[in-house]
Amino acid sequence: MRDAMSVLIRPVVSEKTYGLMDNNVYVFIVDSGATKIDVRNAVEQAFNVKVTNVNTLNRKGKAVRNRRTGIIGHRANQKRAIVTLKQGDKINLFES
Repeated sequence: MRDAMSVLIRPVVSEKTYGLMDNNVYVFIVDSGATKIDVRNAVEQAFNVKVTNVNTLNRKGKAVRNRRTGIIGHRANQKRAIVTLKQGDKINLFES
């Protein structure tokens, strides 16, 4: 089993994800080689909650242009995991 901190890189903090938190849904950026089972085990181990569903998606990095030189570069690719928790469970990391 992989270490939880090597699978979960960071949470996604945005207005949309804060809206999802009301429905026990949390979004994380995860390691690109992590599977849904790895993400489930990492969240359960790190936060002591019960995960009911995990969806993953790969986001391709956008092409960006340097304004001064005009050279085209790319942002890094990301893998995100949308994690649904059991009713009544919460991750206190996001609560203020």
